[in-house]
This record gives sequence, C-alpha cells and structure tokens, in this order.
Amino acid sequence: MDVSLLLAFVVACALLSLAPGPDLLFVVANGVAGGRRAGVLAALGMSTGLAIHTVAAAFGLGALIQAAPQALTVVRLAGAVFLLYLAVATWRASRAAAEPTAVVPRRSLRRTYLMATLTNLANPKVILFYLAFVPQFLGTGPGAWPVTAQLMTLGLVFIVIGLAVDGTAGLLSGALAEKIAARPGFRRGMERLSAAVFAGLAARLVLDSR
Repeated sequence: MDVSLLLAFVVACALLSLAPGPDLLFVVANGVAGGRRAGVLAALGMSTGLAIHTVAAAFGLGALIQAAPQALTVVRLAGAVFLLYLAVATWRASRAAAEPTAVVPRRSLRRTYLMATLTNLANPKVILFYLAFVPQFLGTGPGAWPVTAQLMTLGLVFIVIGLAVDGTAGLLSGALAEKIAARPGFRRGMERLSAAVFAGLAARLVLDSR
C-alpha cells in the first residue's frame, strides 16, 4: 500500500474526527447524561458502527447503494426517527430527574452501546464517506494491494483515530458531568441538553439534502 497515501489519509481522518459532527455530539451528549462510562461506551458503539460500514464497503455494499441512491433516503429517515425517539426518551427522563426525591436510573451501558452503534449505522454521511472519500486513497498499479485489503486497512485507521477522539470526548464530558451532577436541578439540565442534541441531529438528517 502506498505509504504517502496512507499518511495523507491519517491526516484527513484526524481532521475529520476533530471537527464537531453528529458522532462526536452523540458521544458528548451521552457522557453528559450518563457519566464517563456512558461516554466511553458510546464511543465504542460508534466505532463498532464504523467497523460494520468498513466491512460492508470492502465487500461491495457501497457499490449497491451507489446504484440505488434512494437507499440513502431510507437510511436517513430511519436514523432521524431513531434519534427523535432518543430525544423523547431523554426528555421524559429529565422530568423524572426534576423530582427532588426521585431515584432516576441511568440508561444501561449495554443500551448506550447499542444505541450508539445503531446511530452510526443509520448515518448516511458515513456511507457517503466510504463511497466518495475513501476511494481517493486507494493505490493502483502493479504493486498495489487488493482493493478489499486496502479498504479494510483504511477503515481500521479511521476507526482507531475516531475512537481515540470520541473516547476522549466521552471521558471528559462524563467526568465533568459527574463532578457537578450533585447540584440541584443540574441532572435535569443535563438530560434536557442531551435531548436537544438528539433532536437536533434528527432534524439535520431530515433537512440534509446529501
């Protein structure tokens, strides 16, 4: 595999991962609402989604979607519905947190992980990333690796970089939330902030034309 292309891909992935996007916002929202472990599990769920996207792209699913662009619309709407569900569920949790004597159970870590994975899988931007962006870094020529091997390698690089960034964000946001969660009314505010993020991401999926 061309080393110069690989290095260029590493730089591009680092810049993309550091830019605030739906995945990073989702991780931070979970860290704020559920603490450090929830933030880190959300990051791991996002990486699991990326791994599934990588395998699908490497074995031709991207070509199928490219041949049927309307599939992206279906994915986008499904993702929006799912995020809207998260927004409503989190808002309801914030109402329970408003009760002074209420004991509000945190969302299970398994559920947080699964929701993060599904959210990433339902993000059409990730599909477009593998269709339009990754192929620019595929090497050609006599000594080039097979395309499937190159796609798997580039996907692994993207996952490692994304997990490092998202995991750090989830850990920091969760640690901050845990330190100040004891303040009156703050738990309710955190839950409502998370609900607003989920609703905003759902609206973005619906309104985004690409």
